[in-house]
Amino acid sequence: MHSPAKAGPPAKARGIEEKPHYLGHRDRLRERFASAGPDALPDYELLELLLFRLIPRADTKPVAKALLARFGTLAEVLGAPVGLLQEVKGVGPAVALDLKVITATAQRMARGEVHGREILSSWQQLLDYCRSAMAFEAREQFRILFLDKKNTLIADEVQQTGTVDHTPVYPREVVKRALELSATAIILVHNHPSGDPTPSRADIEMTKEIIDAAKRLGISVHDHIIIGRKGYSSMKGLLLI
Repeated sequence: MHSPAKAGPPAKARGIEEKPHYLGHRDRLRERFASAGPDALPDYELLELLLFRLIPRADTKPVAKALLARFGTLAEVLGAPVGLLQEVKGVGPAVALDLKVITATAQRMARGEVHGREILSSWQQLLDYCRSAMAFEAREQFRILFLDKKNTLIADEVQQTGTVDHTPVYPREVVKRALELSATAIILVHNHPSGDPTPSRADIEMTKEIIDAAKRLGISVHDHIIIGRKGYSSMKGLLLI
């Protein structure tokens, strides 16, 4: 009768370096992404994939889940300010900055979908771009899209940045900039950091003032879009202008 085999010394004692458990998980997740595509992965796994290269020597699943627990959605994680990102355990200054680089790249791609195109026939791309650029900003921004006579986007500028619930807007400055760019039409866009895109009375009154000032100089205001985390509102669609 043979005596039971004795277990040898652990791998570490034999001088063999054990691979961290998360390396196999990373390989499996990459394979799933490659074979099934991004739609097959929930938000936290897609965020894990982003974090793999930003945090090369740690398990990124807890970090991804913590980010989503703090901010809510993948879009809100990428839209969060650097300072708030760093409050999540495992996210240092370099990782927070790299996440913002990813955000800026995505916004640049979205801008490319609308720049130089006839805006009124690319309306959904325009809304997607505005939402990616503004929906998760902590302060109000007032953006103007300048169009030529063919309704092609010729410039996209943030004219003012305000507080959490107010942005000062000067109709004369809006019209002046449109004339400088030889724009014949504009689309006004601003965000509500509260998340609710419902136009306020002040929003409506300010829009009408800009419409009146622009009309005198032959410039059309096609719409005023308000962006929020919960969606968007179109003043033209709501028959407010």
